[in-house]
Amino acid sequence: MCGIVGLFLKDRTLEPELGALLSAMLVTMTDRGPDSAGIAIYGAGTDGAVKITVQSPQPEADFPGLEAALAPASEGTARVAIKSTHAVITVPAAHAEAVRAALGTVAPAIRVMGVGENVEIYKEVGLPRDVLARFGIAAMAGTHGIGHTRMATESAVTTLGAHPFSTGPDQCLVHNGSLSNHNNLRRELTREGMRFETENDSEVAAAYLTAEMASGKNLGEALEGALGDLDGFYTFVVGTRSGFGVLRDPIACKPAVMAETDRYVAFGSEYRALVGLPGIETARIWEPEPATVYFWDHRTAA
Repeated sequence: MCGIVGLFLKDRTLEPELGALLSAMLVTMTDRGPDSAGIAIYGAGTDGAVKITVQSPQPEADFPGLEAALAPASEGTARVAIKSTHAVITVPAAHAEAVRAALGTVAPAIRVMGVGENVEIYKEVGLPRDVLARFGIAAMAGTHGIGHTRMATESAVTTLGAHPFSTGPDQCLVHNGSLSNHNNLRRELTREGMRFETENDSEVAAAYLTAEMASGKNLGEALEGALGDLDGFYTFVVGTRSGFGVLRDPIACKPAVMAETDRYVAFGSEYRALVGLPGIETARIWEPEPATVYFWDHRTAA
């Protein structure tokens, strides 16, 4: 089942409303997957610094002293902003890897949700309304974002099993469907150095795209490659630092609808997720075609 949404803003005057608009879209999809929810927001850059979004099952123990505990690895530069069970660690890029490695020692229960200059990823078990409220998503600004509400069918209901999945800097993916060759692909990607936190097939899809982009492809090209390399049925909505992409498998059995105006591009598993967007009554509305890559990027104004 599951419900997925995405919003890519062309009009910068809408950026203060991104969190509110995306939240309303995701809450509308609640009955497609009420067990867990997550959202990725691409906000303003950090002038070369990196944001590491982390989650802890025991935040009251892990977070209060985290900044001091990370000081040796960051030379005192790490800053920690706590948001419920998540925290955003901001650190100069030169110290990011050392800080990430140090997390395993100073707070072993902490898990990394996402890393990048722009992206912050929040996900938890529970209804979208409750998950979004605990992190204050509606008040967040940004350029684009994606969200997912889950009905688990192949793995346990856990925070780590919730979407989005992030396997590369400023990259994340949400998925509705199921892959049939993810175990073989996981082994191949592991040999190439990719790290996995879960057994979820969607994490494998995210890692595949990360590996393809690391080889020099852009998001659109990586999605094209997925058509030949990923077996199963799927609808992907993907974010990068400046890009937003959508792909359905050649059969396209999962529902999907898109809308575009001169102000935004939007995706929803169902049209009702889009009805609250400004100007939707004059938007171009269509169902994305099977085996067709849809790709927008702020850098190319595509």
